[in-house]
Order: sequence, then structure tokens, then C-alpha cells
Amino acid sequence: MARKVIIDCDPGIDCAVALCMAVFEPELEVTAVTAVEGVVSADRASRNVQAIIEHLDPPRYPRIGAATPLETAPAVEYRHQYGDDGMGNVGLRVAELHHRRPSDKIICDEVRAAPEEVTLITLGPLTNVAHAFQRDPDLAGIVNRIIIMGGSVGGIGNVTAAAEFNMFYDPLSAQQVFRSPTTKTLIPLDVTRKVAITLSLVDQLPEETTAAGSLLHKVITFAFRYFHQKHGQESIFLHDVVALTAAVHPELFEMVEMAGDVETRGELTTGATVFDRRSNHVERANTEVAVNVDAAAVRDYIVRALRRAGDCTR
Repeated sequence: MARKVIIDCDPGIDCAVALCMAVFEPELEVTAVTAVEGVVSADRASRNVQAIIEHLDPPRYPRIGAATPLETAPAVEYRHQYGDDGMGNVGLRVAELHHRRPSDKIICDEVRAAPEEVTLITLGPLTNVAHAFQRDPDLAGIVNRIIIMGGSVGGIGNVTAAAEFNMFYDPLSAQQVFRSPTTKTLIPLDVTRKVAITLSLVDQLPEETTAAGSLLHKVITFAFRYFHQKHGQESIFLHDVVALTAAVHPELFEMVEMAGDVETRGELTTGATVFDRRSNHVERANTEVAVNVDAAAVRDYIVRALRRAGDCTR
């Protein structure tokens, strides 16, 4: 039986790739895709989610949630890495929706419709999940699990020296989710960085004549070009894709129970994830954290899932 999931994301190139995989994955029933502000603005995130779903035209349309602007958002500029539209300037067309439903309301509705059955896969900041828990205080107790892409166990960030982007962008919401009574799985940078994607992936993508292939070739080529020109790298990281893989194939990941939290202030440490790993610590473990991964098997799954997306969008 397919696992009911809500994908909460801020597309974003790697989010776009993850959505291509998810909506055609037979092991998942994507009941909703909710947009959150992050690497793109709230309005752009909402448009991107809608544009991707309309472009892929999956057999079962998920509900779509609109992002809410974050008043306290930090000034982080990612246009150089993701393009003006967040997806490598792919230029997908999107219809104008006059009545957008807020993402946190969609999350509440979907979880309430299937208590203890829905897994949240969060690929962006945790704003929507925190807002949903505030909107419906009992919701945290009936979510099946939250799979979170974000954080760093080793303390090496990607937006500051100490913080990963999703945690840094809205640390208060991240802290609230970490402290909630939900069952949580964290896929941190330490693990997603082990799954380097080489240029050979481009040759294994679906044909550009398919809807999925036309999108994937554009966004992934843009990502390779950026990392080569900016960092001299011949490989890229698709952090969100690795987190999605953990939802489908958890056996490919080594997990350890840890007591984790998120720092919400500090000139150098805002957004840092902190794990009490002392042998005599008294804090009870609250998060299942990925500490290792079968990188080759994950890469194989990514290729299979993307090819499936191509076959489904001919």
C-alpha cells in the first residue's frame, strides 16, 4: 500500500527534481505539495509548485498549498545559484489562481483526513509545519512522521559556518518542530553531501521529448554549469532528492537516535543544529538522525525514479 505523504518545499532546483520523482513513485501517494518561502520568495515558491505539477500532469493531482511570506526572513540571495525563477530560468508557464489555500491549512486538513497515516517530507524551512502545529495544537500527535532535510551533525553549515540553510532561514519554526512530540527523521548535510552527483547523470535522464525530461535536462544542466563556473566542481549535490529517497528506501541509510535542538540566536550560531552526544546526557532522544548512507544505491535509485518519471510523461 502506498504511503501517504505531503511534500513541503521551496523549489529550488533540487526540490523540482525531487517532485519529478515523488509524484510518479508507486510507493508514495502524494496527497499535497505545499510551498514554503526559502531559496525563493513566498509568491515564487507557490508559483513554482503549481507550475511543476501542471507541467508534469501526474495521474493523481495533489492538493497545492501557497506559501506565506516570513516577516523575519534573513537576507539570503540565491538567484546566482538557482536563477531568477529558482529553477534555472526554465520558464514554465503557470495559470493564475485566484483562491490559493495556505500551506499550513492544507497540512492540517490532510493530516486530519488520515490521522497517523500521513508522513510530512520537508525539503525547505520548517515554517509551514510550525504554523500548522500552532493552528491545530493536537496535530503533532497524529502525524505519522516528519522526514526533514536539514541541519548538520558535524557542525559544518552551507549558508553560515555553523548553519544549514533550512534551519537558518527560520530557526524559531525549526526549534518548535524539533521540540514537538512528532516522530522525526533528519537527513542532514553530513549525509546528503556523501551522495555526489556526477555529470554522467545527464546522459541517463529521460528524453527531452517527455515532460519530465524537458524539465530535468534544463534544471540539472543549469546546476552543473553553476557549480563548475563558481566552485570548479564537476559534481553537484541534490540534498532534497536524497531526503526523498530516505522516505522510499530507509534501508539505504544508517540511523542513530539523538537528542537534537536548534539554536535561535547568536551572532555565529543562529540556525545551528545541536545534538547532545555525551555519554551521560539526560536529554531523551527526540530525533532519528541519518549518519551514513549507501551512496551508490541512492544514485541508482535516483536514475530509476527519474526514468520512471520520463516514461509516465511521454
